[in-house]
Amino acid sequence: MTPFKPLALLLGLALGACQGATALDADGKKTMTPSTTYLHLLRHTPFFTALSTHQLRWVIEHSAEWRAEAGAVIARSTSAPDYWVLLDGGWELVCGERHYPSGHGAPGKWFNPALAKGQDCALITTTGSYVMRILASDMNAMLASGFAFEGQLQAGRDFYTLLFDTALEGR
Repeated sequence: MTPFKPLALLLGLALGACQGATALDADGKKTMTPSTTYLHLLRHTPFFTALSTHQLRWVIEHSAEWRAEAGAVIARSTSAPDYWVLLDGGWELVCGERHYPSGHGAPGKWFNPALAKGQDCALITTTGSYVMRILASDMNAMLASGFAFEGQLQAGRDFYTLLFDTALEGR
């Protein structure tokens, strides 16, 4: 055996281990694994159905998809003000004792921690789910370029405004 074969084998094992490596969620637990975003699946995800193929490719290049275990804390109200989109599965927004579940077809299918209006909240998966993180700067660039998100974003803003304003009244 040449000296390069063991080295190649070790390198292959290391690369394989990295592909399935878990990442830390917003609570520092290893509950998320990087996932590949497929254009043909993204095209049928409610948040993205109005986009062209070119726009979908741009989204894929400027986002990160994650496979999250049930109970993964995707974001907290103190997290970076990036956009999280539920691709498949379910999540709930937990604010104190209040739980607001949502699916990928509901107004709460996306979340941005900036919407929490200072309330202590956590976005937690309720089942094994696929989620996508889009940096706020990339979302702003997509909106400036005319990506057809406004209807989806407005439905979510209406949902979260009602949710957080009602919660603030109950304090």
